[in-house]
Amino acid sequence: MTKLKSTSELEKLRKKIISEKDPKKRCIAVCSGTGCLASGSKHLSEVFQEELKKYKLSGKMEIRKTGCHGFCEKGPIVLIYPDEICYLKVKATDVSDIISQTIKEGKIVDRLLYTDPNTGKKIAKEYEIPFYKNQNRLIFGNNSKIDPTSIEDYLALGGYTALAKTLFKFKPEQVIEEVKKAELRGRGGGGFPAGKKWESTRKASGEPKYIIVNCDEGDPGAFMDRSLMEGNPHLVLEGLIIGGYAIGSHEGFIYVRQEYPLAVENTELAIKKAEELGLLGKNILGSGFDFTISIHRGAGAFVSGESSALMSAIEGKVGEPRSKYVHTSAKGLWDKPSNLNNVETFANVPIIINKGAEWFRKIGTEGSKGTKIFSLVGKVNNTGLVEVPMGTTLRQIIYDIGGGIPKEKKFKAVQTGGPSGGCLPEKFLDFPVDFDELYKAGSMMGSGGMIVMDEDTCMVDLAKYFTNFLADESCGKCVPCREGLRHMLKILEDITAGKATKEHVAHLEELSEVVRDASLCALGQSAPNPVLSTLRYFRDEYDAHIRGECPAKVCKNLIAYYIDPERCQGCGLCRKNCPTNAIRGETKTVHVINQEKCIKCNTCFDVCPKNFRAVSKLSGKPVPTLVNDGTPIKPLKR
Repeated sequence: MTKLKSTSELEKLRKKIISEKDPKKRCIAVCSGTGCLASGSKHLSEVFQEELKKYKLSGKMEIRKTGCHGFCEKGPIVLIYPDEICYLKVKATDVSDIISQTIKEGKIVDRLLYTDPNTGKKIAKEYEIPFYKNQNRLIFGNNSKIDPTSIEDYLALGGYTALAKTLFKFKPEQVIEEVKKAELRGRGGGGFPAGKKWESTRKASGEPKYIIVNCDEGDPGAFMDRSLMEGNPHLVLEGLIIGGYAIGSHEGFIYVRQEYPLAVENTELAIKKAEELGLLGKNILGSGFDFTISIHRGAGAFVSGESSALMSAIEGKVGEPRSKYVHTSAKGLWDKPSNLNNVETFANVPIIINKGAEWFRKIGTEGSKGTKIFSLVGKVNNTGLVEVPMGTTLRQIIYDIGGGIPKEKKFKAVQTGGPSGGCLPEKFLDFPVDFDELYKAGSMMGSGGMIVMDEDTCMVDLAKYFTNFLADESCGKCVPCREGLRHMLKILEDITAGKATKEHVAHLEELSEVVRDASLCALGQSAPNPVLSTLRYFRDEYDAHIRGECPAKVCKNLIAYYIDPERCQGCGLCRKNCPTNAIRGETKTVHVINQEKCIKCNTCFDVCPKNFRAVSKLSGKPVPTLVNDGTPIKPLKR
């Protein structure tokens, strides 16, 4: 490629790329993000190419490998442009029908369409599927339209126009002022105004200045940043270069966790192609501005997502946080002024520059502008990545987009903000989701994790799970976090085992407040949120555990499995599938569970025919004991 030396050359290349694209030419976009690759999309593109040759259509159609489309529950996903026909859960064996029927004859392959669970209606167009229709994919929308390995695809959609506009029409201070006017808040969790952070770094004394993209993303179930880096890396690069220009930095870093190999691969290629075109490196577009980008692969520690710990890791040191009496904007990487924002924050910057701060401010709420990408997972029908305007309610996200709770179960809670977030009950379903409102409710935005729970979730067990994760991920540098989380975990283990008293719960609450108030960094300060929020909204479940009951029948020490002799048909399914041979009984006779051998794996409950439901889960003290003479155990509760 020839290096571009001016904005006119950039526009000339853009027009050439667009002119060579036939808008009427059909394109098959195959999702090749990590989720769909794991579901089998790796070879779909090759099979499509083979089928096109078979029907002599090669050259008449384009096969495009794209990034994540967001609807991960239904992958692999195939989109056919310009019709926008969306096929879900596509397998290699379906390709022949797609080519022979849809491409050749214009017919729809019904079995591959989305089926509305409420009406049973088949929906062919992507934009009519409720999961997509109810979103505003400002940042994520181009993921399904471009090949992340092709800079030409990004340029055709207006890529790097914001960079050209910045370098030739804005002074650095004007860029910062525009980002401040847009009221863009950091999407990594803290929600600190990005423009103010940029301004602080620019004004800080010391050279050189550094600017960093945080793609550590250690939250369980969160993959927003990964999917952006995989699917549209040039958008993030463009935002990073603009940020570098604004703060006076000539060197940028992208910190990517080790577990994101595809994101690294696509980003490395994007950097190389941007350098070849003169959009990175020395004298970008003839502006006199120099900027380089390096990728640093993190070791996978959750705490390395914290700004000072991340910078220590880039320096080659242990990824431990340090005290923030001196901000990283003044002394960060190698004690030089450094600016850190996450992937999604930088992805917003080109859009703000192109469309203007006033346009951006019209989206969202008074205190939280723009859209936010959430990772919607857990007990919800439509899992995946969801982008909505700030202020969208939890009900709209979980029910209108997510399709509600599977198997007609009852909604119980949603945790926002990742493992350090809070759990909000049903009364908050109509709550607007933004930085300030979530904080008031005892949770937080975090990086955008959203885990939905149904009636079968034990909230005490959930608090134990996240506390165990956070205790394990604590760097151990400060005593409140290191020791406090371990003691909190021990108390939660005792509660779920039926070994605790009311005094233990009171001690847990007090200890949580100490950890929150005295820990060194945001990990420790926010780590008690799962405990404090469940104590606040689900204290009755803690009280039940103290009495020896688990209302959700999850905690193994507080449950037992029982076969109702009046319902048992003697089919033997439970006995045949029991991994410990804890069930005895002959065919067509009542079966009995040996409680001493039972490991409470739930297998018998799962395999028991639903029309009989002879196997029950009981909760309460004392739990049933072994019956040697075959007499059925009397249930404590039904």
